[in-house]
Amino acid sequence: MIVSNRLPVDRAVSDDGEASWRPSPGGLVAALEPVMRTQDGVWVGWAGVADEHLEPFEIDGIDLIPVPLSEQEVENYYEGFSNDTLWPLYHDVIAPPKFRREWWDAYVAVNQRFADEAARASAHGAAVWVHDYQLQLVPKMLREARPDLVIGFFNHIPFPPYGIYSQLPWRRQIIEGLLGADVIGFQRLADAGNFARAVRRLKGYDTRGPIIEVPIGVDDPTSGSHRHVTRSRQGGLVRTVLAMQFPISIDAHMYEEMASRPEIQERARQIRQDLGNPKTIMLGVDRLDYTKGIGHRLEAFGELLADGSISVDDVTLVQVASPSRERVETYRQLRDEIELTVGRINGDYSSISHTAISYLHHGYPREEMVALYLAADVMLVTALRDGMNLVAKEYVASRVDDDGVLILSEFAGASDELRQALLINPHDIEGLKDAMLRAISMPKRERSRRMRALRKRVLTNDVARWSAAFLDALTRSAHGDHPLQHPLGHESRER
Repeated sequence: MIVSNRLPVDRAVSDDGEASWRPSPGGLVAALEPVMRTQDGVWVGWAGVADEHLEPFEIDGIDLIPVPLSEQEVENYYEGFSNDTLWPLYHDVIAPPKFRREWWDAYVAVNQRFADEAARASAHGAAVWVHDYQLQLVPKMLREARPDLVIGFFNHIPFPPYGIYSQLPWRRQIIEGLLGADVIGFQRLADAGNFARAVRRLKGYDTRGPIIEVPIGVDDPTSGSHRHVTRSRQGGLVRTVLAMQFPISIDAHMYEEMASRPEIQERARQIRQDLGNPKTIMLGVDRLDYTKGIGHRLEAFGELLADGSISVDDVTLVQVASPSRERVETYRQLRDEIELTVGRINGDYSSISHTAISYLHHGYPREEMVALYLAADVMLVTALRDGMNLVAKEYVASRVDDDGVLILSEFAGASDELRQALLINPHDIEGLKDAMLRAISMPKRERSRRMRALRKRVLTNDVARWSAAFLDALTRSAHGDHPLQHPLGHESRER
């Protein structure tokens, strides 16, 4: 069973007003769909429509159980606590988090509803995989209701250092909620370490590498089904929890196949032509979010134009910024700031025949994105903090020509794996400018060498391997076997 904030479907309305459901294009769906079909899988989540009570339904062989949310709960649980409290807090307080008790109350109530739905629908001894920061209380709630279940949790965003995490008024409740799981997955080694430190500081539990010892009867009131009970060094009974990194990836072979299609390659050539056939196309692809460092890359690009290091006739920047959380005030302010910056740079430096920045505030189909990846000479991933950043991996997987340069923030989880990118600190504008100039002038031979190494990494560690590794750890947990070696066969290096 999968439990996530959203079901893996989107509602589509036809021209005649008839509504239907279609599978979401997300990578998580692609990773888990084969497993769900072969294992009689069930997916619990919100259908994305407020104030509607929908009956369970089936699509593409997967049973879906919708969890209803009222408009008020969407505002308080999702837009409020999840995205205006937890999101900024977990991303290094790039924006100030807001701590409102009514938001927390809604978060608790909605998490309980998700847990209740999962508990009702799970077979005896089932494996339940809970996803992401919106549902951090669900593991403990599930364990209390159904101690027979094997429970996994994966956190798709960073887990912050204790000095930041400790600001959360409900810090203990979140830790206790997560410790209800048998296996807790994080994107990076640093995230798993931050979580273990928070456990030691707030609960005083012993940790041994990825193993956390949770005393039975303290935060684990159920006593009927403990799969891995041992004695602590103090002699008490403890339940062991595995907390370690499982870096997520993409369906790399799908991107490779799409990038090999003649029509998509032709579209890439058309994009270059539409942009005036500049010598260098730089590309940014992001949700419009303050964690992505869009303003930093615009500042660096504008300064390169201002000091004459690049010319608008030779270099253009395409920035795709898909709409995100536009009902949250912080995001509305960010959109205004970005659009003002783009307008100023274009007004100062664009010519009649060449635009400095092509700014696109909407999403695109996957085929169009692959064409953009093929058209772009330089990919800019300048996140100020990112759990992984799959755009970096999509760009690499799409470059079947072994060309292109990836500029990648060291604060994105992808930097642990993609070491042949040009790694940058996005706060260092001079360093970012230097990396842009280096990417523009990089010889073909070096570009190819770097891209081949990046592609080997992404094609090897794809999303199927990620999901298999986590589910293997969860299965072994069900048999009381916590692996001390990383299931992917390597340890991500922490910068």
